[in-house]
Amino acid sequence: MVNVERRFTVGRPVEVVVEYLKDFANAEQWDPGTVTCVRTDPGPVQVGSRWHNTSEFKGKETELDYRLERLEPNRLTFVGKNKTATSTDDLTLTPSGSGTEITYHAHIVFHGLAKVADPFLKSEFEMLGDAVVLSMTEAIEGLPTRQGPS
Repeated sequence: MVNVERRFTVGRPVEVVVEYLKDFANAEQWDPGTVTCVRTDPGPVQVGSRWHNTSEFKGKETELDYRLERLEPNRLTFVGKNKTATSTDDLTLTPSGSGTEITYHAHIVFHGLAKVADPFLKSEFEMLGDAVVLSMTEAIEGLPTRQGPS
């Protein structure tokens, strides 16, 4: 199992950050490993909403089906699964001045033979965690302060 946690602050209010991050399709903008992420069910984003994510890691593409497990005013949890791994992205969002402190926690559990690679992948996921901080900050900082109809 691999755990990666990063804490950083962005200059947008919590409501704007939640509205943006709750649509996991936006991972195409903030997750450097994501190649595509497509919503696979209709309707408003809510607990139970699903996405099909294709990511590239160490030169190989992998596909996971993600589900929004938690949608709270200050916390989002997505769980992605395939035969090889279960990946949980847990985001805690705390007001910080006029911005938001984000605690990003990625937890990856490998299944079957993939467990053998677990100790060798920790440093790769740590580097990916650093890259997520940069790209998520850039994506969120580019958002308008208010979303929705003006």
